[in-house]
Amino acid sequence: MTGSVVSGEQPSASNVGEPRTEVAPVRTGEDLDWAALEAYLRMHLDDVDGEFSVLQFPRGSANLTYRVGFGDRLLVVRRPPFGQLARGAHDMTREYRVLSRLHREYDRAPRALLHCADESVVGAEFFVSEYRDGVVVWDSVPESMSGVDDAGRRIGYAVIDALADLHAVDPAACDLAGLGRPEGYLERQVQGWSARWDAVAEYAPAETAALVAEVTRRIRAAIPASQRAGIVHNDYKVDNCQFPHGDPDRVKSVFDWDMATTGDVLVDLGTLLNYWPDRTVDPESDAAFIVVPGMHGLDLPSRAEVVARYAAGSDLDLSNIDWYEAFGCWKTVVILQQLYARFVRGETTDARMGQRGEFVAPLARRALSLLPA
Repeated sequence: MTGSVVSGEQPSASNVGEPRTEVAPVRTGEDLDWAALEAYLRMHLDDVDGEFSVLQFPRGSANLTYRVGFGDRLLVVRRPPFGQLARGAHDMTREYRVLSRLHREYDRAPRALLHCADESVVGAEFFVSEYRDGVVVWDSVPESMSGVDDAGRRIGYAVIDALADLHAVDPAACDLAGLGRPEGYLERQVQGWSARWDAVAEYAPAETAALVAEVTRRIRAAIPASQRAGIVHNDYKVDNCQFPHGDPDRVKSVFDWDMATTGDVLVDLGTLLNYWPDRTVDPESDAAFIVVPGMHGLDLPSRAEVVARYAAGSDLDLSNIDWYEAFGCWKTVVILQQLYARFVRGETTDARMGQRGEFVAPLARRALSLLPA
């Protein structure tokens, strides 16, 4: 090695809370072959002459994402997590394809620079993208925005506007028309997520498994007719958006494109609603449950205001939006169970993943409350 890598377990409350910094020392058990990575990048990228260094973006739950430095030049390296992966998940080839093209029409997409399919380098395929400085909003208004009036609501509306702008992009204009198959998209999504749940259902208590089975039945029974196809991010949420320091009014970057495709764009709105807190609903009701309860402190617009903001710039019929929100909750249920299964199988040392299973049943109940019997 000619540079430095910082490793070590991340400090957090009882080691299961979220790390508080953008980057941190590499988590124990998530080191890669840094010498091989450094050599590969020096061979395939220009302007990488400085000292090599690595830190990790510690707050993600699935793909492993690192900030790699060559002197003052900073880059982002992403690869799938260790262990058994669901079919079609953590698709670095797809993410590279999207990010190497989408930036032409959507400036919030960081530009991908390099893809490596040779798994011998770091144990899996990976890609490299540009690094963008900014702030990601998690469970509180960032310090740089603390003096801005109505920052939480402005953050919320900026997130919605960035989604609407994405859905206005013509996939053909950035050579992404062939990214997916819009015809039959929802049916395939339901089939695929059902199969993913089946692969990890054994790690759930019997009562929870039965609950998710009922959600799945109702999801299948009420699939709406898709209205328009466009680019679908497939995991769109507040903490996948980056803002300029001190500016809550426009999203600077959108991250995590490994599930992006072309299909029914309302899936993204449903996903966003799934993660969205709402102070206007009964806090004791199933509708109040979200995976990150701390987000209530952001003082975001209500879910009804989210739908109204999106509708103001769209000609789509949103009368079936409850189904899309339920579908978003159901997908998140499956993802949570996948993360918990990885922890149970010993495929991650990230203690946060050991808690993910606790969220499955309450989120499934919320999905059920949105669907007709």
